[in-house]
Amino acid sequence: MPLYLLGLAVLVYGAIYCVVSRLIFRPLRYPGGPWHTQGELGAQDVWLRTSDGVRLHAWLVKPPVDAPDNRLVTMYLKGNGTNISNRPGHLREIAAAGSSVLILDYRGYGKSQGRPTERGLYRDADAGYDHLIGMGYQPAQIVVLGESLGAAVAVDLARRRPCAGVILECAFTSFSAMAGTIVPLVGRFFASGFNSLRKIAGVHAPLLIIHGDHDTFAPYAMARALFDAANEPKSFWTVEGATHIDIVQVAGPLYRARLQAFYAGLI
Repeated sequence: MPLYLLGLAVLVYGAIYCVVSRLIFRPLRYPGGPWHTQGELGAQDVWLRTSDGVRLHAWLVKPPVDAPDNRLVTMYLKGNGTNISNRPGHLREIAAAGSSVLILDYRGYGKSQGRPTERGLYRDADAGYDHLIGMGYQPAQIVVLGESLGAAVAVDLARRRPCAGVILECAFTSFSAMAGTIVPLVGRFFASGFNSLRKIAGVHAPLLIIHGDHDTFAPYAMARALFDAANEPKSFWTVEGATHIDIVQVAGPLYRARLQAFYAGLI
C-alpha cells in the first residue's frame, strides 16, 4: 500500500476512534455545573469508598413531607455527561413520587476521585448499593434507575444484586450498536462494552422502560429490543415527542405519576 494511502487510513481511523471515544464519558469536574441546586433540593452530601479505594461523592434527597410514604430508595445512575448537579428535575420528581434518592457521581465526575472506565462504573454502582444496605435498607426497598449510560450500569448491577425494581430511561442495547448509529457502517467496530442486551435476561426484578420516540441518540428500536429480551414483569412507557435529554420536561406531571404507579406496585 502506498504510504499516502496508509497515512490516510491512519488519519481516518484516528478520527473515527476519537469521535466514538468521546461518546463514552464526558465528565464535568467540580466546580463546573449548577451546584446551587443542592440547596434547592435539600440534598445531603454522601461520601462513598469503592472496592478499589476510589472516593466518590453523592447526594441523598429525601421525599417532601406531602409525598407518598412508600419507604423505598431509588439509586439514580446518571448518564455519561456533566455531573449530579445537572439533574435537579429528575431528583425532584423521583422524591415527589415518594422515594428517597441516592445519586452518585461516577469516578472522575464532579467531586469524585479517579478516572471513569466501564469496570470502574460497575464498582461505583456497587459502592452506592452497599451504602444503602449500610443505611438499613433491604434489597426489597432498593429501586435502581439508570439513565442512558447509567441504564447499562443499572442492568449490570441488577443482574448481580437483588433489588425491588429497575427503571431504564433512554437506554441503548450496547455501546457498539449505539456507536454504529453515530458513525454509520463502521462505528460499531470502534466500540465495545456496556452490552445491556446480552445482560438483561439476568435481571428478574420488575422492570419499567421509559423512552422518547424522538430519541435519535439511543434509537427507540433499541429500547424495544431490550424490552423484548427482558423477563416479566415488565412495562414500557413511550414519552411521545421526547428526545434523549428531555424526558422529564416533555412528560410533565405524567412522569411523577408513572413513577408513583410503579413504586406502588412494588410495595
